[in-house]
Amino acid sequence: MLVRPRLTDHFGIHKCQAELDFVIQFFNEDLPLYLDPFLLWKSPSQQDQALHTSIINSFNHLNYLSKTGNDRLAIDTIIELSECHEVGLGLSKSRRGLRIGQPQAHDIVRLFNDIPKYSQYGFTHFEVIQLYVAGISKDRISDIACNYLKSFLIDYTIEQCDIHGIPTSPVTLDAVYNYQKYSIDRSVCTNLPINPINNDPIIFTPKRWLRFSPWINFDDYFRSACPRDEIFNPGEPQDRVRVLHYNRENYGVVEKYIELKDRTSLDCTHDPLFSQIPVISARRKLSDITKLASGKTDGADGRYEDLCTDLLATLLYPHLDFAQGQSRTESGCHIRDLVFYNNRSIDFLDEIFTEYGNRQLVFEMKNVLKIERDHINQLNRYLQTGFGGFGVFLTRNPLPKAMYSNTIDLWSAQRKCLIALTDSDVQLMVDVYDSKQRTPIEVLKKKYIEFRRDCPS
Repeated sequence: MLVRPRLTDHFGIHKCQAELDFVIQFFNEDLPLYLDPFLLWKSPSQQDQALHTSIINSFNHLNYLSKTGNDRLAIDTIIELSECHEVGLGLSKSRRGLRIGQPQAHDIVRLFNDIPKYSQYGFTHFEVIQLYVAGISKDRISDIACNYLKSFLIDYTIEQCDIHGIPTSPVTLDAVYNYQKYSIDRSVCTNLPINPINNDPIIFTPKRWLRFSPWINFDDYFRSACPRDEIFNPGEPQDRVRVLHYNRENYGVVEKYIELKDRTSLDCTHDPLFSQIPVISARRKLSDITKLASGKTDGADGRYEDLCTDLLATLLYPHLDFAQGQSRTESGCHIRDLVFYNNRSIDFLDEIFTEYGNRQLVFEMKNVLKIERDHINQLNRYLQTGFGGFGVFLTRNPLPKAMYSNTIDLWSAQRKCLIALTDSDVQLMVDVYDSKQRTPIEVLKKKYIEFRRDCPS
């Protein structure tokens, strides 16, 4: 049993996200990140700049098709390029999205006819179609860019698989854009990693190209550059479609916005999938935890769980990538867990995998005065669902002597290891995080070593 299974876990790649050049994909859902063409445009890498040029030249070829009487081919091309499920980016819970329809594709191609500058010179940043056409947002921009770059991304994926020992299999891709011919090649045979859930091929994307939203996007334009007073009357609903119509008739406003985004390009950086909270925030959350009363009064348990989730995800990074917080119910009890991927990046984590079979680590959060026998039994039963034999209580105080003895007996009988991180342990982890001389996960290792010393040989 794995929570949110990832490519690296399945193929036995014992590296965390911070150590890899590509973003680690989930097998059963998309990542909420998007390839931003602007990051290629502003990159100091000549390769990235050349790839951006290839995207823009390919997109502007739609103008040539339209002017030479091939509107139908231009529309069909942009429709086919509007979805790229192999890269696993976006918001889909099934890694499968829908292509745009013919009306949207027609509106995109019409921009070359309706706006003289684009008709004569083409686009410099094709992301601006978000500001002219309804239904085009960050997921479409990302997918179109990925499809234009698919040939490069295939080579990049094969290279990364060779570096990290990720197995590949022969696949046939329905369509790959050919930049030399400005056309789509059919039935392209290559070797790529395979999604074990649906047998679809997987294509990697470099982390340095990804953002949660493209640098050029409608929401930013509407907030910072849109002349709303010229579009809407006071008190009138601010309808997006009216903004798009205004932009098509007054494209100079959009051009000024693009000039601003170009000038401030130094502020445009890629977004990591996970960012640690600063030390001051970690100390504030720790202070809030220690002030909380144990139990459920005034929602203290929920507050404890929220604070611990934010704090532990930061403290254990990068050695443990956060999978998710999840809820479960057992015997009428609502239980909250934190689940982390075990990247086996240090000797301690490798031992947890080797000795107890944990590909993921479960932290059960208990805002109680003391851990009781029922709590131990609950966590033990949960580990039996396939997580492995190692589990952690995140609780307020050390285990009572009788309960600690119970965990020793459990190890002796079943080779299960249940340890507890307390408020004082979390305090130490935050101190270590602040000092940067050691890593907070060493506190967890210390607790494990102490537990094993007390176990019979």
